[in-house]
Amino acid sequence: MASHIILPPDDELQRLEDEEADGHGGQPAPTHDGAPALPFSAMCVRISRDSYPNLRALRNASAVSLADAACVKISEGDFGYVLDDVPHLADYLPDVPTYPNPLQDHPAYSTVKQYFVNEDDTVPQKVVVQKNSRRGIHFRRAGPRQRINFESDEVKACIVTCGGLCPGLNTVIRELVCGLSHMYNVNKIYGIQNGYKGFYSSNYVAITPKSVNDIHKKGGTVLGTSRGGHDTKKIVDNIQDRGINQVYIIGGDGTQKGAYEIFKEIRKRGLKVAVAGIPKTIDNDIAIIDKSFGFDSAVEEAQRAIDSAHVEACSAENGIGLVKLMGRYSGFIAMYATLASRDVDCCLIPESPFYMDGEGGLLQYIERRLKENKHMVIVVAEGAGQDIIAQSIPSSEQQDASGNKLLLDIGLWLTHKIKDHFKSKKTEMTIKYIGNILTDSLFFTGDRMF
Repeated sequence: MASHIILPPDDELQRLEDEEADGHGGQPAPTHDGAPALPFSAMCVRISRDSYPNLRALRNASAVSLADAACVKISEGDFGYVLDDVPHLADYLPDVPTYPNPLQDHPAYSTVKQYFVNEDDTVPQKVVVQKNSRRGIHFRRAGPRQRINFESDEVKACIVTCGGLCPGLNTVIRELVCGLSHMYNVNKIYGIQNGYKGFYSSNYVAITPKSVNDIHKKGGTVLGTSRGGHDTKKIVDNIQDRGINQVYIIGGDGTQKGAYEIFKEIRKRGLKVAVAGIPKTIDNDIAIIDKSFGFDSAVEEAQRAIDSAHVEACSAENGIGLVKLMGRYSGFIAMYATLASRDVDCCLIPESPFYMDGEGGLLQYIERRLKENKHMVIVVAEGAGQDIIAQSIPSSEQQDASGNKLLLDIGLWLTHKIKDHFKSKKTEMTIKYIGNILTDSLFFTGDRMF
Protein backbone atom coordinates (compact mmCIF):
# COMPACT_ATOMS: atom_id res chain seq x y z
CA MET A 1 0.00 0.00 0.00
CA ALA A 2 2.85 2.35 0.77
CA SER A 3 3.40 5.15 -1.71
CA HIS A 4 6.03 7.10 0.14
CA ILE A 5 9.78 7.03 0.15
CA ILE A 6 11.23 6.67 3.61
CA LEU A 7 12.63 9.44 5.73
CA PRO A 8 14.74 8.22 8.69
CA PRO A 9 14.63 9.91 12.09
CA ASP A 10 17.24 12.58 12.83
CA ASP A 11 19.88 10.39 14.45
CA GLU A 12 19.29 7.54 12.02
CA LEU A 13 19.70 9.96 9.11
CA GLN A 14 22.93 11.25 10.63
CA ARG A 15 24.20 7.68 10.99
CA LEU A 16 23.45 6.97 7.34
CA GLU A 17 25.23 10.15 6.29
CA ASP A 18 28.24 9.27 8.45
CA GLU A 19 28.37 5.74 7.03
CA GLU A 20 28.24 7.06 3.49
CA ALA A 21 31.06 9.47 4.28
CA ASP A 22 33.43 6.93 5.85
CA GLY A 23 32.34 3.87 3.85
CA HIS A 24 31.53 1.59 6.79
CA GLY A 25 28.57 0.94 9.06
CA GLY A 26 27.81 1.01 12.73
CA GLN A 27 25.08 0.39 15.23
CA PRO A 28 21.88 2.47 15.08
CA ALA A 29 22.28 5.69 17.03
CA PRO A 30 19.96 6.37 19.98
CA THR A 31 17.40 9.11 19.85
CA HIS A 32 17.76 12.33 21.85
CA ASP A 33 15.96 10.82 24.85
CA GLY A 34 18.19 7.75 24.88
CA ALA A 35 15.63 5.37 23.33
CA PRO A 36 16.66 3.32 20.28
CA ALA A 37 16.09 5.06 16.96
CA LEU A 38 12.97 4.02 15.06
CA PRO A 39 13.38 2.09 11.79
CA PHE A 40 13.50 3.99 8.52
CA SER A 41 9.77 3.58 7.94
CA ALA A 42 8.86 5.30 11.20
CA MET A 43 8.78 8.65 9.39
CA CYS A 44 7.43 9.16 5.87
CA VAL A 45 7.29 12.02 3.40
CA ARG A 46 7.11 12.09 -0.35
CA ILE A 47 10.24 13.56 -1.90
CA SER A 48 11.93 13.74 -5.27
CA ARG A 49 14.26 10.97 -6.37
CA ASP A 50 17.26 13.34 -6.33
CA SER A 51 16.58 15.18 -3.09
CA TYR A 52 17.93 12.71 -0.52
CA PRO A 53 20.70 15.21 0.48
CA ASN A 54 17.94 17.74 1.24
CA LEU A 55 16.11 15.56 3.76
CA ARG A 56 17.13 17.91 6.59
CA ALA A 57 14.57 20.40 5.32
CA LEU A 58 11.87 17.71 5.17
CA ARG A 59 12.49 15.49 8.18
CA ASN A 60 9.86 17.28 10.26
CA ALA A 61 7.21 17.16 7.55
CA SER A 62 5.62 13.95 8.77
CA ALA A 63 6.05 11.79 11.85
CA VAL A 64 4.32 8.77 13.26
CA SER A 65 4.02 7.33 16.74
CA LEU A 66 5.75 4.31 18.19
CA ALA A 67 2.48 2.43 17.72
CA ASP A 68 2.82 2.88 13.96
CA ALA A 69 6.22 1.19 14.06
CA ALA A 70 4.36 -2.13 14.45
CA CYS A 71 3.35 -1.82 10.78
CA VAL A 72 6.91 -1.26 9.65
CA LYS A 73 8.66 -4.12 7.85
CA ILE A 74 12.44 -3.88 7.84
CA SER A 75 14.67 -6.75 6.73
CA GLU A 76 18.46 -6.75 6.73
CA GLY A 77 20.93 -8.77 4.69
CA ASP A 78 24.62 -9.03 3.98
CA PHE A 79 26.83 -6.07 3.12
CA GLY A 80 24.48 -3.45 4.52
CA TYR A 81 21.40 -4.58 2.58
CA VAL A 82 18.18 -3.12 4.03
CA LEU A 83 14.72 -3.95 2.64
CA ASP A 84 12.06 -1.38 3.51
CA ASP A 85 9.11 -3.64 2.75
CA VAL A 86 5.43 -3.10 2.00
CA PRO A 87 2.77 -4.18 4.56
CA HIS A 88 0.96 -7.36 3.54
CA LEU A 89 -2.12 -9.33 4.58
CA ALA A 90 0.06 -12.20 5.77
CA ASP A 91 1.67 -9.89 8.35
CA TYR A 92 -1.45 -10.02 10.52
CA LEU A 93 -3.31 -12.96 8.92
CA PRO A 94 -0.60 -15.64 8.90
CA ASP A 95 -3.01 -18.35 7.71
CA VAL A 96 -4.40 -16.39 4.78
CA PRO A 97 -4.68 -18.84 1.84
CA THR A 98 -3.01 -18.37 -1.52
CA TYR A 99 -4.26 -19.28 -4.99
CA PRO A 100 -2.71 -19.64 -8.46
CA ASN A 101 -2.64 -16.38 -10.40
CA PRO A 102 -5.26 -16.43 -13.20
CA LEU A 103 -2.68 -14.87 -15.52
CA GLN A 104 -0.88 -18.17 -15.79
CA ASP A 105 -3.81 -19.48 -17.87
CA HIS A 106 -4.43 -16.22 -19.74
CA PRO A 107 -3.62 -16.62 -23.47
CA ALA A 108 -2.00 -13.18 -23.64
CA TYR A 109 0.38 -13.79 -20.74
CA SER A 110 0.85 -17.53 -20.24
CA THR A 111 3.25 -17.78 -23.19
CA VAL A 112 5.52 -15.00 -21.92
CA LYS A 113 8.65 -16.41 -20.32
CA GLN A 114 9.27 -15.28 -16.74
CA TYR A 115 6.24 -12.99 -16.72
CA PHE A 116 5.81 -13.20 -12.94
CA VAL A 117 7.97 -11.18 -10.58
CA ASN A 118 10.24 -13.18 -8.30
CA GLU A 119 9.33 -12.82 -4.63
CA ASP A 120 12.90 -11.80 -3.80
CA ASP A 121 13.15 -9.04 -6.43
CA THR A 122 13.87 -5.62 -4.94
CA VAL A 123 14.82 -2.20 -6.32
CA PRO A 124 17.75 -0.19 -4.86
CA GLN A 125 17.06 3.30 -3.59
CA LYS A 126 20.41 4.50 -4.95
CA VAL A 127 21.37 3.54 -8.49
CA VAL A 128 24.82 5.12 -8.53
CA VAL A 129 27.20 3.53 -6.01
CA GLN A 130 30.94 3.28 -5.45
CA LYS A 131 33.12 0.17 -5.40
CA ASN A 132 33.07 -0.21 -1.62
CA SER A 133 29.57 1.16 -0.98
CA ARG A 134 27.16 -0.66 1.29
CA ARG A 135 24.17 -2.12 -0.56
CA GLY A 136 21.84 0.32 1.18
CA ILE A 137 18.05 0.67 1.20
CA HIS A 138 15.92 -1.40 -1.19
CA PHE A 139 12.20 -1.51 -1.95
CA ARG A 140 9.92 -4.37 -2.94
CA ARG A 141 9.52 -4.70 -6.72
CA ALA A 142 5.97 -4.39 -8.00
CA GLY A 143 4.40 -6.78 -10.47
CA PRO A 144 2.27 -9.94 -10.76
CA ARG A 145 3.05 -12.86 -8.42
CA GLN A 146 2.51 -16.55 -9.13
CA ARG A 147 0.45 -16.91 -5.96
CA ILE A 148 -2.23 -14.40 -4.89
CA ASN A 149 -4.45 -14.10 -1.81
CA PHE A 150 -7.89 -13.73 -3.40
CA GLU A 151 -9.95 -15.93 -5.68
CA SER A 152 -11.61 -14.06 -8.53
CA ASP A 153 -15.15 -14.89 -7.41
CA GLU A 154 -14.62 -13.57 -3.87
CA VAL A 155 -13.16 -10.20 -4.88
CA LYS A 156 -15.31 -7.14 -4.25
CA ALA A 157 -13.20 -4.12 -5.21
CA CYS A 158 -13.78 -0.38 -4.92
CA ILE A 159 -11.99 2.62 -6.40
CA VAL A 160 -11.91 6.17 -5.00
CA THR A 161 -10.25 9.40 -6.20
CA CYS A 162 -9.39 12.16 -3.72
CA GLY A 163 -7.80 15.62 -3.70
CA GLY A 164 -7.11 17.86 -6.67
CA LEU A 165 -7.50 16.95 -10.32
CA CYS A 166 -4.65 15.52 -12.33
CA PRO A 167 -4.36 14.62 -16.03
CA GLY A 168 -4.86 10.88 -16.49
CA LEU A 169 -7.18 10.19 -13.54
CA ASN A 170 -9.86 8.65 -15.74
CA THR A 171 -7.23 6.59 -17.53
CA VAL A 172 -6.07 5.14 -14.20
CA ILE A 173 -9.69 4.31 -13.26
CA ARG A 174 -10.24 2.68 -16.66
CA GLU A 175 -7.08 0.58 -16.46
CA LEU A 176 -7.89 -0.59 -12.93
CA VAL A 177 -11.35 -1.71 -14.00
CA CYS A 178 -10.17 -3.36 -17.22
CA GLY A 179 -7.20 -5.00 -15.52
CA LEU A 180 -9.28 -6.44 -12.69
CA SER A 181 -11.94 -7.64 -15.11
CA HIS A 182 -9.97 -8.90 -18.12
CA MET A 183 -6.82 -10.13 -16.38
CA TYR A 184 -8.11 -11.34 -13.01
CA ASN A 185 -11.74 -12.18 -13.89
CA VAL A 186 -13.16 -9.86 -11.20
CA ASN A 187 -16.84 -9.02 -11.73
CA LYS A 188 -17.68 -6.90 -8.68
CA ILE A 189 -16.07 -3.46 -9.01
CA TYR A 190 -17.54 -0.30 -7.48
CA GLY A 191 -16.77 3.40 -7.69
CA ILE A 192 -16.81 5.60 -4.58
CA GLN A 193 -18.17 9.03 -5.47
CA ASN A 194 -16.70 12.36 -4.36
CA GLY A 195 -13.65 11.26 -2.40
CA TYR A 196 -13.36 9.76 1.08
CA LYS A 197 -16.71 11.09 2.26
CA GLY A 198 -18.36 9.01 -0.47
CA PHE A 199 -17.69 5.87 1.55
CA TYR A 200 -20.38 6.86 4.04
CA SER A 201 -22.43 9.59 2.35
CA SER A 202 -23.05 8.31 -1.20
CA ASN A 203 -24.20 5.16 -2.90
CA TYR A 204 -21.58 2.96 -4.49
CA VAL A 205 -21.67 2.88 -8.30
CA ALA A 206 -21.11 -0.43 -10.10
CA ILE A 207 -18.53 0.00 -12.86
CA THR A 208 -17.61 -2.35 -15.70
CA PRO A 209 -15.16 -2.26 -18.62
CA LYS A 210 -18.06 -1.18 -20.84
CA SER A 211 -19.04 1.74 -18.59
CA VAL A 212 -15.45 3.08 -18.50
CA ASN A 213 -14.64 2.38 -22.14
CA ASP A 214 -14.40 6.05 -23.23
CA ILE A 215 -13.68 7.88 -19.97
CA HIS A 216 -9.97 8.31 -20.78
CA LYS A 217 -11.03 10.87 -23.40
CA LYS A 218 -12.59 13.08 -20.71
CA GLY A 219 -10.94 15.41 -18.23
CA GLY A 220 -11.23 15.29 -14.46
CA THR A 221 -12.51 12.16 -12.74
CA VAL A 222 -15.82 10.44 -13.50
CA LEU A 223 -16.06 9.38 -9.85
CA GLY A 224 -15.85 12.93 -8.53
CA THR A 225 -13.38 14.09 -5.89
CA SER A 226 -13.10 16.21 -2.76
CA ARG A 227 -10.57 17.25 -0.16
CA GLY A 228 -10.86 16.17 3.46
CA GLY A 229 -13.90 14.21 4.60
CA HIS A 230 -11.74 11.47 6.06
CA ASP A 231 -13.33 9.61 8.98
CA THR A 232 -11.35 6.40 9.40
CA LYS A 233 -13.84 4.46 11.54
CA LYS A 234 -16.83 5.40 9.36
CA ILE A 235 -14.93 4.42 6.21
CA VAL A 236 -13.79 1.05 7.56
CA ASP A 237 -17.26 0.37 9.02
CA ASN A 238 -18.68 0.90 5.54
CA ILE A 239 -16.02 -1.26 3.90
CA GLN A 240 -16.77 -4.03 6.38
CA ASP A 241 -20.56 -3.75 6.07
CA ARG A 242 -20.49 -3.88 2.27
CA GLY A 243 -18.05 -6.78 2.13
CA ILE A 244 -15.38 -4.86 0.21
CA ASN A 245 -12.02 -6.68 0.26
CA GLN A 246 -9.90 -4.65 -2.17
CA VAL A 247 -9.65 -0.85 -1.88
CA TYR A 248 -7.83 1.22 -4.53
CA ILE A 249 -7.16 4.78 -3.38
CA ILE A 250 -5.93 7.34 -5.93
CA GLY A 251 -4.57 10.57 -4.45
CA GLY A 252 -1.67 12.67 -3.24
CA ASP A 253 0.07 13.19 0.10
CA GLY A 254 -2.97 13.76 2.26
CA THR A 255 -4.91 10.99 0.53
CA GLN A 256 -2.14 8.45 1.08
CA LYS A 257 -1.86 9.41 4.74
CA GLY A 258 -5.57 8.69 4.94
CA ALA A 259 -5.05 5.36 3.14
CA TYR A 260 -2.44 4.43 5.74
CA GLU A 261 -4.90 5.19 8.55
CA ILE A 262 -7.51 3.00 6.81
CA PHE A 263 -4.95 0.18 6.54
CA LYS A 264 -4.08 0.46 10.24
CA GLU A 265 -7.74 0.25 11.25
CA ILE A 266 -8.30 -2.73 8.93
CA ARG A 267 -5.26 -4.44 10.43
CA LYS A 268 -6.49 -3.66 13.94
CA ARG A 269 -9.82 -5.36 13.15
CA GLY A 270 -8.10 -8.32 11.47
CA LEU A 271 -10.03 -7.94 8.21
CA LYS A 272 -8.99 -9.62 4.99
CA VAL A 273 -8.96 -6.36 3.05
CA ALA A 274 -6.14 -5.22 0.77
CA VAL A 275 -5.48 -1.47 0.52
CA ALA A 276 -3.56 -0.19 -2.51
CA GLY A 277 -2.43 3.43 -2.65
CA ILE A 278 -1.94 4.84 -6.15
CA PRO A 279 0.08 8.08 -5.95
CA LYS A 280 -1.41 11.04 -7.82
CA THR A 281 1.09 13.81 -8.42
CA ILE A 282 1.90 15.76 -11.53
CA ASP A 283 5.07 16.91 -9.74
CA ASN A 284 6.75 13.55 -10.53
CA ASP A 285 8.10 13.59 -6.97
CA ILE A 286 7.83 9.87 -6.20
CA ALA A 287 11.16 8.13 -5.82
CA ILE A 288 11.99 4.87 -7.63
CA ILE A 289 9.19 5.05 -10.24
CA ASP A 290 10.13 6.41 -13.66
CA LYS A 291 7.30 8.87 -14.06
CA SER A 292 4.02 9.69 -12.31
CA PHE A 293 0.85 9.93 -14.39
CA GLY A 294 -0.09 13.45 -15.50
CA PHE A 295 3.51 14.69 -15.50
CA ASP A 296 3.90 14.85 -19.30
CA SER A 297 0.65 16.79 -19.67
CA ALA A 298 1.77 19.19 -16.93
CA VAL A 299 5.06 19.87 -18.71
CA GLU A 300 3.27 20.43 -22.01
CA GLU A 301 0.85 22.90 -20.40
CA ALA A 302 3.73 24.66 -18.64
CA GLN A 303 5.49 25.19 -21.96
CA ARG A 304 2.51 27.15 -23.24
CA ALA A 305 2.79 29.51 -20.28
CA ILE A 306 6.53 29.89 -20.89
CA ASP A 307 5.89 30.67 -24.55
CA SER A 308 3.43 33.40 -23.52
CA ALA A 309 5.91 34.84 -21.04
CA HIS A 310 8.62 34.88 -23.73
CA VAL A 311 6.37 36.76 -26.16
CA GLU A 312 5.54 39.32 -23.44
CA ALA A 313 9.21 39.75 -22.51
CA CYS A 314 10.40 40.16 -26.12
CA SER A 315 7.76 42.81 -26.80
CA ALA A 316 8.93 45.22 -24.09
CA GLU A 317 12.10 47.14 -23.38
CA ASN A 318 14.00 45.23 -20.68
CA GLY A 319 11.07 42.83 -20.49
CA ILE A 320 10.96 40.04 -17.95
CA GLY A 321 8.54 37.13 -18.11
CA LEU A 322 8.11 35.32 -14.77
CA VAL A 323 6.28 31.97 -14.67
CA LYS A 324 5.41 30.10 -11.47
CA LEU A 325 4.78 26.37 -11.82
CA MET A 326 3.76 23.60 -9.45
CA GLY A 327 6.46 21.85 -7.44
CA ARG A 328 6.17 21.88 -3.63
CA TYR A 329 9.29 19.88 -2.79
CA SER A 330 10.66 19.14 -6.24
CA GLY A 331 11.17 21.04 -9.46
CA PHE A 332 10.68 18.39 -12.13
CA ILE A 333 7.91 20.29 -13.97
CA ALA A 334 9.91 23.52 -13.95
CA MET A 335 13.11 21.75 -15.00
CA TYR A 336 11.60 19.65 -17.80
CA ALA A 337 9.55 22.58 -19.14
CA THR A 338 12.68 24.74 -19.10
CA LEU A 339 14.70 22.14 -21.02
CA ALA A 340 11.90 21.67 -23.55
CA SER A 341 11.34 25.39 -24.08
CA ARG A 342 14.91 26.65 -24.65
CA ASP A 343 13.63 30.21 -24.04
CA VAL A 344 14.20 30.21 -20.28
CA ASP A 345 17.16 32.15 -18.85
CA CYS A 346 16.77 31.11 -15.22
CA CYS A 347 15.02 28.16 -13.54
CA LEU A 348 14.55 28.15 -9.75
CA ILE A 349 13.64 24.87 -8.03
CA PRO A 350 13.31 23.77 -4.37
CA GLU A 351 16.29 21.38 -4.59
CA SER A 352 18.75 24.21 -5.42
CA PRO A 353 19.01 27.14 -2.98
CA PHE A 354 19.57 30.63 -4.38
CA TYR A 355 20.10 34.12 -3.02
CA MET A 356 19.02 37.54 -4.27
CA ASP A 357 21.74 40.11 -3.53
CA GLY A 358 25.47 40.37 -3.96
CA GLU A 359 27.97 38.72 -6.28
CA GLY A 360 26.37 35.78 -8.08
CA GLY A 361 22.91 36.65 -6.77
CA LEU A 362 19.72 36.48 -8.80
CA LEU A 363 19.34 40.25 -9.14
CA GLN A 364 22.87 40.62 -10.51
CA TYR A 365 22.19 37.83 -13.01
CA ILE A 366 18.95 39.54 -14.14
CA GLU A 367 20.83 42.81 -14.69
CA ARG A 368 23.44 41.05 -16.79
CA ARG A 369 20.92 39.18 -18.94
CA LEU A 370 18.90 42.32 -19.63
CA LYS A 371 22.06 44.16 -20.60
CA GLU A 372 23.09 41.37 -22.97
CA ASN A 373 19.72 40.28 -24.38
CA LYS A 374 17.24 43.11 -23.56
CA HIS A 375 14.75 40.55 -22.22
CA MET A 376 14.63 37.35 -20.15
CA VAL A 377 12.32 34.59 -18.90
CA ILE A 378 12.38 33.20 -15.35
CA VAL A 379 10.66 29.96 -14.33
CA VAL A 380 10.17 29.22 -10.63
CA ALA A 381 8.66 26.20 -8.86
CA GLU A 382 6.17 27.12 -6.14
CA GLY A 383 8.31 25.60 -3.38
CA ALA A 384 11.54 27.40 -4.31
CA GLY A 385 12.99 30.13 -2.10
CA GLN A 386 10.64 29.59 0.84
CA ASP A 387 13.52 30.14 3.28
CA ILE A 388 14.35 33.49 1.66
CA ILE A 389 10.74 34.74 1.73
CA ALA A 390 10.41 33.74 5.38
CA GLN A 391 13.14 36.25 6.26
CA SER A 392 10.87 39.14 5.24
CA ILE A 393 7.35 37.67 5.52
CA PRO A 394 6.17 35.72 8.58
CA SER A 395 5.72 32.07 7.67
CA SER A 396 2.16 30.75 7.98
CA GLU A 397 1.46 27.48 9.74
CA GLN A 398 -1.91 27.13 7.99
CA GLN A 399 -2.68 23.96 6.10
CA ASP A 400 -4.98 23.11 3.22
CA ALA A 401 -7.78 20.54 3.48
CA SER A 402 -5.32 17.76 2.66
CA GLY A 403 -2.98 18.72 5.49
CA ASN A 404 -0.26 20.34 3.35
CA LYS A 405 1.39 23.49 4.65
CA LEU A 406 0.34 26.57 2.68
CA LEU A 407 3.35 27.97 0.84
CA LEU A 408 4.28 31.64 0.62
CA ASP A 409 3.86 33.01 -2.92
CA ILE A 410 7.36 33.00 -4.39
CA GLY A 411 6.09 34.43 -7.70
CA LEU A 412 4.52 37.62 -6.31
CA TRP A 413 7.43 38.05 -3.88
CA LEU A 414 9.99 37.86 -6.71
CA THR A 415 7.92 40.24 -8.82
CA HIS A 416 7.98 42.92 -6.12
CA LYS A 417 11.67 42.37 -5.29
CA ILE A 418 12.69 42.71 -8.93
CA LYS A 419 10.55 45.83 -9.42
CA ASP A 420 11.93 47.45 -6.26
CA HIS A 421 15.50 46.66 -7.30
CA PHE A 422 15.25 48.30 -10.72
CA LYS A 423 13.27 51.23 -9.31
CA SER A 424 16.13 51.92 -6.91
CA LYS A 425 18.51 51.96 -9.88
CA LYS A 426 16.16 54.19 -11.90
CA THR A 427 16.19 51.64 -14.73
CA GLU A 428 13.22 51.18 -17.03
CA MET A 429 11.84 47.64 -17.17
CA THR A 430 8.60 45.70 -17.57
CA ILE A 431 7.73 42.49 -15.77
CA LYS A 432 4.88 40.13 -16.61
CA TYR A 433 3.96 37.51 -14.04
CA ILE A 434 2.07 34.34 -14.99
CA GLY A 435 1.22 32.52 -11.79
CA ASN A 436 -0.56 29.51 -10.34
CA ILE A 437 -0.03 27.45 -13.48
CA LEU A 438 -1.54 23.94 -13.07
CA THR A 439 -3.06 24.84 -9.71
CA ASP A 440 -6.14 27.01 -9.34
CA SER A 441 -6.06 29.82 -11.86
CA LEU A 442 -4.06 31.85 -14.32
CA PHE A 443 -3.41 35.53 -13.89
CA PHE A 444 -1.14 38.24 -15.24
CA THR A 445 0.36 41.25 -13.51
CA GLY A 446 2.29 43.77 -15.49
CA ASP A 447 4.10 46.94 -14.43
CA ARG A 448 6.30 49.37 -16.29
CA MET A 449 8.98 50.91 -14.13
CA PHE A 450 10.88 54.18 -14.73
